[in-house]
Amino acid sequence: MTASSTTPAPLRLLAVHAHPDDESSKGAATMAKYAAAGVDVLVATCTDGSRGDIQNPAVEGEPHPKRDMAGARRLEMERAAAILGVSQRWLGFVDSGLPEGDPLPPLPAGSFATLPLQRAAAPLVRLVRSFKPHVILSYDENGGYPHPDHIMAHRVAVEAFESAGDASRYPDAGKPWEPSKLYYDRAFSPERFRALHFALEEAGLQSPYAERLAAWLEADAEGHTPPPATHPTTTQVDCGDFFEVRDDALRAHRTQVDPLGFFFAVSPEMQRRAWPWEDYSLIRSRVPSELPERDLFAGLR
Repeated sequence: MTASSTTPAPLRLLAVHAHPDDESSKGAATMAKYAAAGVDVLVATCTDGSRGDIQNPAVEGEPHPKRDMAGARRLEMERAAAILGVSQRWLGFVDSGLPEGDPLPPLPAGSFATLPLQRAAAPLVRLVRSFKPHVILSYDENGGYPHPDHIMAHRVAVEAFESAGDASRYPDAGKPWEPSKLYYDRAFSPERFRALHFALEEAGLQSPYAERLAAWLEADAEGHTPPPATHPTTTQVDCGDFFEVRDDALRAHRTQVDPLGFFFAVSPEMQRRAWPWEDYSLIRSRVPSELPERDLFAGLR
């Protein structure tokens, strides 16, 4: 086993995402900040995004995404990675789509979320062993939100974190490497949404978060506290200076993101005042670290 407790420069960060565009809506400012500081940042994109619907009205008439959604999203991903200053790898799986209906239809045969865990995790284990990340970022058990591919992305990230350092597991996937820290992203934390909601209200602007907050508060007898998180925030990365970079990367995913939509309701300047961080929950650490943290590499520097 090759341990990462004696850390050479540069530090390395691996973010595991389900689809192209997820890296720009979850933790993008963090990645851009670390990349600008010399950290080697790599995004692993599990699926090709081929079953994504067009979310941007301005793109609906364009022929490329209608003819070849995966190809269009590959080009979008290339632009977004360049904007963030990160590297990116495709794990090679097919988008499962988001099933709709009652009862829900089965997922397409052979799509990412239908695969046995070891088959789905093998390319990521190989990538971990070759890239040798000190820190891995992914989603919680609910996938951040319950899309089948997000849930599978969580499962393969945890499997890779636990397995990559064990020579007896995935013996054909390269020389073992043991990552030091595993985090879950909390991009959709109720605390952040509340802060942004109240910032908009204080400025006399309409908040797109009202309905979401109302649903959270409905479950609270006192009517003022978001539900407790399964994995509370342990780590906040101050990355407000990179909010514009994050937004530019998100806009690069033209098929998936409406530039007049939800993600851009609060200006970067207002976000810097109300919530200048991106939030994470430390799930596993093989190095000593004290909570709360302000650095994903705490204990490794």
